[in-house]
Amino acid sequence: MSTIRPAQITKVLPDSIAAEIGFDAGDAIVAINGTQPRDLIDYQFLCADEVLELEVLDASGKTHHIEIEKDYDEDLGLEFATALFDGLIQCNNRCPFCFIDQQPPGKRSSLYFKDDDYRLSFLYGSYLTLTNLSEREWLRIEQMRLSPLFVSVHATEPDIRIKLLKNQRAGQILEQIKWFQDRRLQIHAQVVVCPGINDGQHLEQTLKDLASFHTGEIPAVASVAVVPVGLTRFRPQFDELIPVTTEKAQEVISQVQSISQKFRQKFGSGFAWLADEWFLIAGEELPTEAEYEEYPQIDNGVGSIRLFIKQFTSTATELLPPKLDHPKQLTWVVGNAVEKAFQPILQQLNSVENLEVKMQALSSDYWGQKISVTGLITGHDLLLNLSGKDLGGGILLPQVMLKHGELVFLDDMTVAEVAEKLNTEIFPVSGIEELINTCVSEVEVSRSKSK
Repeated sequence: MSTIRPAQITKVLPDSIAAEIGFDAGDAIVAINGTQPRDLIDYQFLCADEVLELEVLDASGKTHHIEIEKDYDEDLGLEFATALFDGLIQCNNRCPFCFIDQQPPGKRSSLYFKDDDYRLSFLYGSYLTLTNLSEREWLRIEQMRLSPLFVSVHATEPDIRIKLLKNQRAGQILEQIKWFQDRRLQIHAQVVVCPGINDGQHLEQTLKDLASFHTGEIPAVASVAVVPVGLTRFRPQFDELIPVTTEKAQEVISQVQSISQKFRQKFGSGFAWLADEWFLIAGEELPTEAEYEEYPQIDNGVGSIRLFIKQFTSTATELLPPKLDHPKQLTWVVGNAVEKAFQPILQQLNSVENLEVKMQALSSDYWGQKISVTGLITGHDLLLNLSGKDLGGGILLPQVMLKHGELVFLDDMTVAEVAEKLNTEIFPVSGIEELINTCVSEVEVSRSKSK
């Protein structure tokens, strides 16, 4: 059993209960009403009570006992260094398509963590396989109603799923989904298609099996995302994986759209959705916005481009001025997978008089990919493709390329290093408003170029 560590506080929200009491960043919660919280789920559950007795360790190591009276469910206003206070539940599979195993050695240690933790699935929508849960964890999911969870199914036929996950426990997936159904709990499913292994008739069987749980008032399987396998040049060369070709992408699109149409007639919902990458690889138009319904798999890249374009258009109407006072040129770096799809955004930006935004749509030489999503572009790729080019007043860099909370690329190069080598400003932008505001700001603020 992992040791439960005190929950270290990183931020105290202003005007909150915690701020009023005098909590500081660096303090840590040891126990709430006599119970040590294992994770953020326990913390939120325990803090719902109206009367709390907290055991707190301050930054100097001194213990304090604090009693709080508050409204039921009222938040204390604390943020923590991690969502898990007892450590990560590690993955026990050996999937040949695991991205973590397709990275070069010698990079920062966090890139090699293989999590398969149901708590991160519940809190943040990350995918898990259900192969590593003890009886205690299953009981906790049931008792605390941790639903929905996000499950990497990949295949429902036991022998195919065992082959994909390299784990004998992987063959229990249909029984596990039935467990969710019996308890009126839900999952969102994911199928990573590996050509020659779980495609064709196996993919059809998987979707039909999952659809059999899409019944009743609370369907056990709420939705399915079908995703193409992503391969890099660092993967083990003895594996059986085949890259997704243009022809394979077109075949899978046709197959899943046909099956999804039948689901729509039966359930009133498409139920199974294709990740945007399929259409980008196939060179086909993305589905219309209406086909994504309520975007149930948006975090899996299903409809994210359509939604981004829609939100950009709406925001641009409010924020884009007709004209800048002074000429401004910028270079917007994206993965070449979205080059065609993002043309309407580029046109809207360039409709502003005196503003010129040039798109540099890159493939990733670092990962050995001809077609790359934006999040996988590295510092190496920027230097390879942009050195010696006129980049105008600087580079618009989508934050998705960087480590969360830090200005570091996936290849461990820093934004400052790349800015210095390219002799330009780099503006990391997160979200639509920041993208637009950086483009139209009349005052350029140096955020990353080395001095």
